[in-house]
Amino acid sequence: MRRLNALRLAAAAVGIALAATGCGVTGSASGSASGSAAATNAGPVTGLRIMVPNTPGGGYDTTARVAAKVMEETKVATGVEVFNLAGAGGTVGLARTVNEKGNKDLTMLMGLGVVGASYTNKSEAKLTATTPLARLIEEPGAIMVHKDSPYKSINDLVDAWKKDPSKISVGGGSSPGGPDHLLPMQLAQAVGINPKNVNFVSFDGGGDLLPAILGNKVGFAASGAGEYLNQIKSGEIRVLATSGSKRLEGVDAPTLKESNIDLVFSNWRGIVSPPGVSDADKAKLIAALEKMHGTPQWQEALKTRGWTDAFITGDEFGTFLKDQDKRVASVLTALGLA
Repeated sequence: MRRLNALRLAAAAVGIALAATGCGVTGSASGSASGSAAATNAGPVTGLRIMVPNTPGGGYDTTARVAAKVMEETKVATGVEVFNLAGAGGTVGLARTVNEKGNKDLTMLMGLGVVGASYTNKSEAKLTATTPLARLIEEPGAIMVHKDSPYKSINDLVDAWKKDPSKISVGGGSSPGGPDHLLPMQLAQAVGINPKNVNFVSFDGGGDLLPAILGNKVGFAASGAGEYLNQIKSGEIRVLATSGSKRLEGVDAPTLKESNIDLVFSNWRGIVSPPGVSDADKAKLIAALEKMHGTPQWQEALKTRGWTDAFITGDEFGTFLKDQDKRVASVLTALGLA
């Protein structure tokens, strides 16, 4: 009972942490406005590399490649390279980012999952050591099954899950402590299942999770819907419910709230640089991201991908990162994972 109470408290703390992300907010670092303004007239960014700390095809990868494409198309940057460095829930990429002090050409696309993985994998590198550039988006989670799954609705799934939680495997594209892990754990609590009994199977990003869903290798999957839209539209994947406060545009599925499940959950993604980047270089990168954010191409990408605009930059994003780091550390400690 003490363990269960700790889990409930942890879940509540996660909900608070995720609710604190906000949505549709645009901002820039206090004290960096003049630097950004100066950088705006400095021409396109060149030589930019965006590291994705997990496998191709996942949410980080998709976000990085869409951002790179928009920056190239709108001449915000030229010669942008996106590359993958997977491992340990994103902490291999995080360690490299932290170790490349002062490298103005390197950035890393990251999110809530890397925050959690830095603790569950006992990483010496932490996101609070990086140079914060911008939070880009947030995204509700989705509960998904293969088209041939016997579960036609979220209530069908929950009824079967409650009968024998350990029998139904749950696939997620993040390691324990990441968003795809936190979502089913909180869902379990919301429907009266002890999270300790959840059979969670971790995959290193959506690119690895997708074949498991399509191969009917997991009972259901919990992840962001955006990276599976092609398969959802083709009917290969069925979305039983989404976890945002309102329905996800382009996805024919109710929210958990609509299905009488008291849970709202959102993930977020952003971009950072190594520590020690100069103020001028930081300002130029932030200015490039601000330009990208203002383009019709990026706004269209938000719509078509089912992403919610959550744009903040610089010091404001840095404060947000520190808060997320503290909250996630507290949650995982309560769960016995940190």
